[in-house]
Amino acid sequence: MATSPTSDTPRTSATQPAPAAQSAHTPQPAHTAPPHPAAGTPMSHRQIMEALSGLLLGLFVAILSSTIVSNALPRILADIGGGQSAYTWVVTASLLAVTATTPIWGKLSDLFSKKLLIQLALVIYVAGSVVAGFSTSPGMLIGCRLIQGVGAGGLSALTQVIMAAMISPRERGRYSGYLGATFAVATVGGPLVGGVIVDSALGWRWCFYVGVPFAVIALIVLQKTLHLPVVKRKVTIDWAGAFFITAAVSLLMIWVSLAGQNYPWMSWQTYVMVPAALLLGAVFVYVESRAAQPIVPLRLFRNKTITLTSLASLFVGVAMFAGTVFLSQYFQLARGRTPTMSGIMTIPLIGGLFIASTVTGQVITRTGRWKAFLVSGGLLLTAGSATLGLIRYDTPYWQVAVYMALLGLGVGMMMQNLVLAVQNQVSVADLGAASSLVTFFRSLGGAVGVTALGAVLGNRVTHFVTDGLSALGVQGGGAGGGIPDVATLKQPVRGVVESAYGHGIGDVFLYAAPFALLAFVLVVFVKEVALKTRSGLEGAAGRD
Repeated sequence: MATSPTSDTPRTSATQPAPAAQSAHTPQPAHTAPPHPAAGTPMSHRQIMEALSGLLLGLFVAILSSTIVSNALPRILADIGGGQSAYTWVVTASLLAVTATTPIWGKLSDLFSKKLLIQLALVIYVAGSVVAGFSTSPGMLIGCRLIQGVGAGGLSALTQVIMAAMISPRERGRYSGYLGATFAVATVGGPLVGGVIVDSALGWRWCFYVGVPFAVIALIVLQKTLHLPVVKRKVTIDWAGAFFITAAVSLLMIWVSLAGQNYPWMSWQTYVMVPAALLLGAVFVYVESRAAQPIVPLRLFRNKTITLTSLASLFVGVAMFAGTVFLSQYFQLARGRTPTMSGIMTIPLIGGLFIASTVTGQVITRTGRWKAFLVSGGLLLTAGSATLGLIRYDTPYWQVAVYMALLGLGVGMMMQNLVLAVQNQVSVADLGAASSLVTFFRSLGGAVGVTALGAVLGNRVTHFVTDGLSALGVQGGGAGGGIPDVATLKQPVRGVVESAYGHGIGDVFLYAAPFALLAFVLVVFVKEVALKTRSGLEGAAGRD
């Protein structure tokens, strides 16, 4: 090579020794794999696993903190004040920040040190978590969740990008199974740990502090194990694109969350906000078409696979986040369970995700075939969402468990394989932007979907509670806009509230089911392309 890229860490010398000098030594025993892979040299399994340990630990911290909060929110908001709107925004604030920043992180990874960026993302996430533990109002908590979302956007996008740089698409399914397993363990562990903390003398604030030690360990492990070459080049950041996409998504979410509660769906606010959001979106597209280095390269959408998988990821996000957000409310508010028991009762959902992501990853690595899993995942996702639409507060748990397992299997089959399909289609130069594109659309679907479905839930619960209390002869009854503490309610009012949340959350999944069906239809038309056998590092060295 005429030039040699610099390294992510100071320990790698700027000038590499001549290959002949290296070969003069012993032929590299299996137990002493070199810590720094040369550019264009495939990484050994040991090197990949060492680097993945830090990546997955960082991702574990982000997911753990998120799932701890989701299960503890009914108790948190009962303490600091806040209703269904606040509940929805505490969740969607993080998703909004993830959505807006994921493309930025992805683009930065094509320009800067991936190692430095993921460490920065981890620090930002931990800072937001620590400050969130001091929250005294819903507004302060929402602000901290925005900061967390910025860091989480970096962790989710950069983990995919770094894996693509280290591992070829053909082998990536095997390692993506580890990522899916991490996601599953953190998702099921979060509610359990959060429930124990909330039900203990520590109090809910420790839900935000508990991830800090894991984050420190992740930073240390990343520093010692992640060594990727960095190509220094001129940097141009598309700040205008970042602004307009954030503004468009934020305005759309504000409209969806307030419509039907603060003003009618058909009102002057709707007639102003929706066209304004569409206009901001159009300006974003125009800016991206003119930017020297756009956050979202529009030329990627000329590839049919990228277009179809990105749209499918959008709809997967709606169904996926509906399951993780509203099921915790279902078990606590419709069935009267504690936060700890609520976490235990969602295990079938996580078990399905764990099994699907690990098994499909191994099979894809062995066979190189991946489309069948996308199509099967779309069917299962649709079936899970539709059957969860049938639940009520008194539905037998075994039925709910089966429905949750179907949803988990669908998410597990689709989530990582949509990213894999896109990464297999792009050049090394676009790897970061393309990888973050799928994550961006999934987060966008989750953010807008949870906001819209949260508004639906608020309206349905108010309607059912009002009708139920009227039937009891209680006038002026309603949900009052707050998240109730079901354990303190007396019968028959408690029965009315539980029934209202059970029916309302069932309706939420019925609304989510058509989006899952759209994801299935889109992946049917995706063309299966043989997986590449070269990693991003090899491709960057001209070996792809």
